[in-house]
Amino acid sequence: MASRGVPSGDEHPFGPAVGRLVQQFSTLPGIGRKTAERLANHILSVPEAEALQLAHAIRDVKESVHRCRQCANLTDQELCTICSDSRRDQKIVCIVEQPRDVTALEASGAFHGTYHVLGGSISPLDGVGPDDLTIGLLMQRVRKNGVKEVVMATNPTLDGDGTSLFIANLLQEFPVTITRLARGIPTGSVLEFANKEMLADALQGRQAF
Repeated sequence: MASRGVPSGDEHPFGPAVGRLVQQFSTLPGIGRKTAERLANHILSVPEAEALQLAHAIRDVKESVHRCRQCANLTDQELCTICSDSRRDQKIVCIVEQPRDVTALEASGAFHGTYHVLGGSISPLDGVGPDDLTIGLLMQRVRKNGVKEVVMATNPTLDGDGTSLFIANLLQEFPVTITRLARGIPTGSVLEFANKEMLADALQGRQAF
C-alpha cells in the first residue's frame, strides 16, 4: 500500500517521510520530480538546525504575512513599506495583478508612486469576477486619498486588458488621469518575466488609457 501523501506505486526507497517531502517539493511551481529529489537530499544532508530554519521560515511567513490594508500587497506590517514611504507619490497608483508584479516593477527603478494589487484578473471562464478582486478597496483609495493618476499595469493578456477596461469604466466618475504601460511589453506576456529595462521603458512611456 502506498504511503499517505506519496503517489500509488511510487514509495521512496528512503521511506515514506522522504517520499512525502519529495512530493511536497514537487508541487512547487517549476519544480519537477528530479529537482524535488535534489532538494529533499539537500535537506537530509544539512544539519538539523539548518533544515529547521527553513521550516520555521515557512511557518513565520504563513503566520505573519498578510495584505496591506491600503494596497493589498504582501507585508508583515499594517502598511507595506511602499505605502508607508513618505518619499513615494501617494497620488499616483499603479494597478497590478499580483504581488510579484510589484517586485518586477520595483526592480526597474523607474516608478516612484504607489501600487494596488488586485489579487488576479477578471476571468469569467475561471469563475473570477470583480468581487473576487480588491477593486472595491481601490475605489475607496481613489475616493478618500485624492488619487490623481491611475496607471494600468495589468498583464497584456485578454483577461488583463479586460480587467483594466472594467476598472477604467468605474473610474470615469472621478477626476483621475488613467494611463497604461507603453506596449513595450509584448502582448500575451506577463510582467514577472519582463526584464527591468523593458519595464522601465514601459513605465516612462505610459500612455493615456
